[in-house]
Amino acid sequence: MAGNHTQIEFILLGITDRPCAQTPLFVLFLLIYIVTLVGNVGIITLVRVSPSLHTPMYFFLTHFAFIDICYSTVISPRMLADLLSEDKTISFTACRMQFFTFAFFGVVECHLLAMMAYDRHVAICQPLLYVTIISSRVCWQLVASSYLFAFLSAIAYTWSVFGGSFCGPNHIDHFFCDEVPVLKLVCSDTHSSEMVIFAFLTINEVGTIVVILLSYVSIIRTVLRMCSAQSRARAFHTCASHLMAVSMYFGPAFFMYLQPPSSHRSLDKVVSIFYTVVTPMLNPFIYSLRNKEVKGALVKCGRRLFNHRQLRRVLSSRTYIG
Repeated sequence: MAGNHTQIEFILLGITDRPCAQTPLFVLFLLIYIVTLVGNVGIITLVRVSPSLHTPMYFFLTHFAFIDICYSTVISPRMLADLLSEDKTISFTACRMQFFTFAFFGVVECHLLAMMAYDRHVAICQPLLYVTIISSRVCWQLVASSYLFAFLSAIAYTWSVFGGSFCGPNHIDHFFCDEVPVLKLVCSDTHSSEMVIFAFLTINEVGTIVVILLSYVSIIRTVLRMCSAQSRARAFHTCASHLMAVSMYFGPAFFMYLQPPSSHRSLDKVVSIFYTVVTPMLNPFIYSLRNKEVKGALVKCGRRLFNHRQLRRVLSSRTYIG
């Protein structure tokens, strides 16, 4: 995975070079990161403790929430530290590892969104065969295959980005080690690397979006044939949260990685903040506030917790009186 590099460290230029903006940005992104952790851990915990949510859809959702935690953790802590530090250097190995883990979790999330679309397709279009087709074994096989393919893709991405020679400037004009700003520092020809990256991006992003589109085309055709307006509304409602997550993930991703390197501008940092920091924070709210099953499970958990506390108070008071 290593190339003939001479640089032993890089300098991340960060989000902004204005000192007056760094502290407010630190507070803002720290709050976003905390909400991201609490929200996604909350989704995972709620699914684990609620028998009504032990279905394939929520199985995929727990992995999705876990990936959002990891995805955000790869970027946010380093970004927060750099906002308060004058020393923004990062070693070659640390930079390469950050990119590898970022690519790995990004590809897994990409495939999970496609799996969730396929899950909705089977649930709506083939409800009688749903339990047979989307069995527990199939769920684990799909998730395991996404992790395996993401690992192989991340190796290819990382080798392509860091496999050249770094003998010139070492300033990365970004807040993390991303593909485009790092490739700008490579002294050797990057055409073959860019072709490899583009090929894998096409397989991962375009391939999964095709699966999602085909799934929803089939869903729409099935829903339109339903006689009951209530059934149609319920079917569309179950897909709304997933469609929002898909648009928030693939929109910025297509903007960032499927345009020519010469087209990248300063707006890239804003887009990168959205899909690496903001989107992982919003996903738990999308899947909870717009989902009756999740809200119902949350209410039940709240009632059980309240009743448990009330019972403990009663028992403790009786013990004290006795």
